[in-house]
Amino acid sequence: MQASGRSRKWKWLFWLLIVPALLFALYVWFVISWSYSTGERAGYIQKFSHRGWLCKTWEGEIALITMPGTVAEKFFFTVRDDAVAARINASMGQRVTVTYNQHIGIPTDCFGDTQYFVTDVKVVSDPSLLFPPPAPAKSEPAAASPAPATPSTATDPGAAPASPPGAPAANR
Repeated sequence: MQASGRSRKWKWLFWLLIVPALLFALYVWFVISWSYSTGERAGYIQKFSHRGWLCKTWEGEIALITMPGTVAEKFFFTVRDDAVAARINASMGQRVTVTYNQHIGIPTDCFGDTQYFVTDVKVVSDPSLLFPPPAPAKSEPAAASPAPATPSTATDPGAAPASPPGAPAANR
């Protein structure tokens, strides 16, 4: 009878420890594999580093510039794939577009400091295509009335100075 009491105690202990651990692992797997949102952001990589005490992750920030001359917004992201991290390091200083997945509810920073995980990076070859020059303003047609003919002192040094508009013409 004593042995069955001990085995019953170990079964309860087993179920109290193993079941919550399995449920936690299932939750983490679901949160990491299911994406809340996906998207792209374009800008310049400002900072990118491999950091962490125990769990090393690639963390970075991109400056999002909507129009030239505006204040940049920062987008913080995490990279889990070393191949993508190498491509980001190679594209520093160039305008890039990053593709990301957003994962909400990640229980620990061991997976990354942010909820945005970059999965791809592309260098934008011609940033002028992103900011096309403004269309020229439509100019109004010139007035139809002819300008009064006045002698020019620059072309004819001996000519009399022009009289102001509305003054009677002087006789010579």
